[in-house]
Amino acid sequence: MVETRGGSVSGMACEQVITEVHQGVGCITLQRPEALNALSLPMIRALTHCLRAWRDDPAVRAVAIRGSHKSGPFGAFCAGGDIRFFHTAALAGDSALGDFFTEEYRLNHLIHTYPKPYIAFMDGVVMGGGMGLAQGAACRLVTERSKLAMPETQIGLFPDVAGGYFLSRTPGRWGEYLALTGATLTGPQALSVGLADVCVASESLPLLWEAVTVQLGQGQGLATWQAWLATERQLQAETLPMGVADGERIFALPTVADITQAVQAQADAGHPAAQTLLATLAQKSPLMQAVSLRLVRQARSMALADELRLERDLIAHTFDPRHLGRTPAQSDAVEGIRALAVDKDRQPRWSPARLADVDEAMVAGFFESPWSPDQHPLRDLRD
Repeated sequence: MVETRGGSVSGMACEQVITEVHQGVGCITLQRPEALNALSLPMIRALTHCLRAWRDDPAVRAVAIRGSHKSGPFGAFCAGGDIRFFHTAALAGDSALGDFFTEEYRLNHLIHTYPKPYIAFMDGVVMGGGMGLAQGAACRLVTERSKLAMPETQIGLFPDVAGGYFLSRTPGRWGEYLALTGATLTGPQALSVGLADVCVASESLPLLWEAVTVQLGQGQGLATWQAWLATERQLQAETLPMGVADGERIFALPTVADITQAVQAQADAGHPAAQTLLATLAQKSPLMQAVSLRLVRQARSMALADELRLERDLIAHTFDPRHLGRTPAQSDAVEGIRALAVDKDRQPRWSPARLADVDEAMVAGFFESPWSPDQHPLRDLRD
């Protein structure tokens, strides 16, 4: 059930989303620790319900969100969406799969455009859908335990949940790098690429959580709280190595094949880091790497609402690739999830299996909306 202590929301209940209003601050704890707080559709609905209610409640001045671990609060934020559900629903033709993504992207938009301070405590695992809950925050806290990533190409997906939007706004070509490799960032590394605002010691999280309610709840404002936060002990940013010399130039190359060829040249020259990077790229879906690269580059010039509408188009084609003459069961997404989470053989059979066999027409089909503008599921989103 959704807790209602302190005058919090009521109505949309989900035992995995604990909410309360404490001294004027809406406090959210994701409580599905056995799955690292992976998002289900009921969780998305509960989050949306409480955020909308608090948005319109003058007694709520700010919102703070955290995850939980088996030992209690913090320790994990959110590992993403429930990919087992994706697999089952896709094979069954369950319309709830489309509802999941439509409602998740609406939630992402709500967070990015939230009119009140929204603070994300990104401790532990923060991947996929977890990044969607955090990247729109007014203040994004990470710790030495944080592990941030957009690893979707590993399971035949693309970096969604506004991933195209926020990855494309990282410095230089880090967006391309993170989308194609699914690299995991530490808290200090996330600072260096603009995916976090402050890195604190995990031991200080209980104090900082309490400080949010004391300071923001008293109406002191986000700037005052951030100034106080700056006086606390913080960890410094650390540069994330791309694994190749002249990485900015390489990840600016026109195609995934061009990028891979350039990495291959350095690997052939005996550079160990390039050899590791090449092996990482080889694990991903060739088709969805190409889709992801185009998404990041196209999203650089897009407003948030338009980018989320594009992602909804992409996800429709991802799980129903009829433009490729395939059924949902033949999609790279279903195959990738099977290999990682169902059969766990970690041997996905991608189609095409080689980058050389991915042509522009295959990729272009993903970017054609299956809906007219007035019928699009996210047609009403505005920035």
